[in-house]
Amino acid sequence: MTRMSLYRSDRGFSLLEMVFVLGISMVLMAVAAPMMGNALGAYRLSGDAKGLSNTVALAKMRAASDFTQARLYIDLASGYHIETFKKTPAPGSWSVEGGTTPLSGSDTFGFGALASAPPNTQAVITQGVTGSVACKDAAGNPIGNSVCILFNSRGIPVDTSGAPTGAGALYITDNTAVYGITISATGNILTWQSPVGTASWKQQ
Repeated sequence: MTRMSLYRSDRGFSLLEMVFVLGISMVLMAVAAPMMGNALGAYRLSGDAKGLSNTVALAKMRAASDFTQARLYIDLASGYHIETFKKTPAPGSWSVEGGTTPLSGSDTFGFGALASAPPNTQAVITQGVTGSVACKDAAGNPIGNSVCILFNSRGIPVDTSGAPTGAGALYITDNTAVYGITISATGNILTWQSPVGTASWKQQ
């Protein structure tokens, strides 16, 4: 091998080659960045739905194990937590368990423009229980900007009047998809997902 051929094989990349590779890399990054953002958003929303479903199940177990009413209390602006009802001193009070769990990123409580609930759940799509406007305090007064899923001392979902119900549901969205968590009259908890534009619910 001559000195000239050795020099040419070890000379590295030319400036033109480097610019070409850099250009291709930038195009690939520009295409991948929005896709990565969409994937992360979907993971966040799915994670929030799982967290919400698990907390509903925990509220149900807490009611049955403590033989008292328990509820998942949702502040529509800040997040959710579990509360149990303490009967004494009269008239009783709701006691918060743990801290408030916020939703991730741009996720919010809501179902966007969807006009129908998941099949065989609510007759009319709404946060909480059909006909219930808000959670109530121990004196029976509604609490603004709130939604509750309430369980009696046997772990059966009830409305704010104490009547058993199978119309409880919670919805979260990131404006690209909607997740719904529904609670049947027997306490069965299901998670659903739909595109944000038209109700096309699929059980998860």
